[in-house]
Amino acid sequence: MSPQNFSSIPVLDYSLTTSSNPADKAEFISQLQNALINVGFLYLSNTSSVVEDKVVNELVSFIPRLFDLPQEEKEKVIMANSPHFLGYSRLGAELTKGQTDYREQFDFATPHVSRWKPGDPDYYNVWGPSQYPDEPLIPGFRNAIETYFSQVTKLGSQFISLIAQALGLAPDGLSRFYDTPERMQHRGKIVKYPVMNERSASDQGVGPHYDAGFLTILLQVTSHPGLQVQNLSGDWIDASPIPGTFVINFGRALEFATKGIARATSHRVLSPPIGSTTPRYSVPLFHNIALDVRVSEPEYQLEFPPEVLKLRDARGSLSTTDSVNYSEFETQPSGYVQLMGRVKYVLPSSPLFFFVVQFLFFTHRMSHNDTIRNFSRSFSQMDCRYKA
Repeated sequence: MSPQNFSSIPVLDYSLTTSSNPADKAEFISQLQNALINVGFLYLSNTSSVVEDKVVNELVSFIPRLFDLPQEEKEKVIMANSPHFLGYSRLGAELTKGQTDYREQFDFATPHVSRWKPGDPDYYNVWGPSQYPDEPLIPGFRNAIETYFSQVTKLGSQFISLIAQALGLAPDGLSRFYDTPERMQHRGKIVKYPVMNERSASDQGVGPHYDAGFLTILLQVTSHPGLQVQNLSGDWIDASPIPGTFVINFGRALEFATKGIARATSHRVLSPPIGSTTPRYSVPLFHNIALDVRVSEPEYQLEFPPEVLKLRDARGSLSTTDSVNYSEFETQPSGYVQLMGRVKYVLPSSPLFFFVVQFLFFTHRMSHNDTIRNFSRSFSQMDCRYKA
C-alpha cells in the first residue's frame, strides 16, 4: 500500500483529557492514534495542570546563565567524571554518523542511586546521580531543574497511559515495561546550539537520529526554527517552536514493543544560521523503560485490535534512512541498548574497536568503573561523545 505521509506536525490539546465531556477525551485519543501511527511527532498544548508555567519559566531563566559559567567551572562537571554519562559536554564534542554536532550541552537526570554491584550487568550503572555546578555559582538552578524534571516525568507517565489507550489497550497496558518509580530514572539535556559563523563546516546542530526510549518530551526554549522531522518520502518537515507547547516524539523501544504500530521518526536539528542574534536552546527529557526489559521476550508481547494493526499496515514505511536507529532493541535488554548508545557512536570507524569495547565490558576484564571512566576520558580527549 502507498505510505500515509505527513507534511506538518499535529497539535493536540491536553486539556481534552480531563474534560467532563467524554467525547473530548475520545477525540484526543483519536488524534493521538493518528500521530502515534502516522507521524511519530506531535505538539502538546495546555499542559500547565501538570507542568506549571512558573516551573518552566524559572528553569528557562537559568539556561543562559548555565552556559555563561566560566569554562573551568563547566569542566569540573564534565561527563568524563561520571560513570553514569551525566554532566557537561563541550561544544562540538559529539558526533552523529561521524559528523560533528555543533552544540554544547549538560546531561542531567531525575534523582537516582545506582544499584550496580560487582557481578551485575554493567548497564545497571548507566543510571545514577547527576553532576551539578556548585550551588553558589548558580543559586537555585539544581532545585529548578529537579522540579521541572519531576513534573515532566509525571506528564510522561500520564501520557504513557493515553498511548496505551490509543493503541487499543487498557490504560495500564504498557505498565509492564516499567519498574517501581524509585527504581526508574529518566534522563534529560539542556542544549545550546550556537549561531553558525563563516568557519562553520556544516549546519548540523545534531544529525539525523531516532530516540531510544518510549517517548521524548522536548521544550523548545527559544523561537528559532531548526528541528526537522523526516516523513516517509524522506522529506524534512519543520517542527518550529509553538509557544506554550511541548514537542513529543516516540522512540525505538516503543516501536519495537508495539510491533511497529507506534512510529519512531528520524529527526535532526539545524544550527541557527549566520545573522541570527541569539543561540537556540532546548530541553529534552527522555522517558525510559526499565533496564532489564527485553521487548522481544514473551512476557512483553502485546496483543492489539485488528483495526489498529490495519492502520499500521496502511501506513507504509520509510525504505531507507541514514539515521542512528538503536536496532539492538530487537534482541538486547533496554539497559544494554542505553549503554551501547553511550559508547558506539563516538568510537573510531573501526568495527574491531567497538567489539573490543564490548568484550571488555561484558567479560569484566576491566572493573566496571575503570572501564567507564577510562573510555569516557578517552572520548573526551578525542573530542567525541555519544549519541543519545
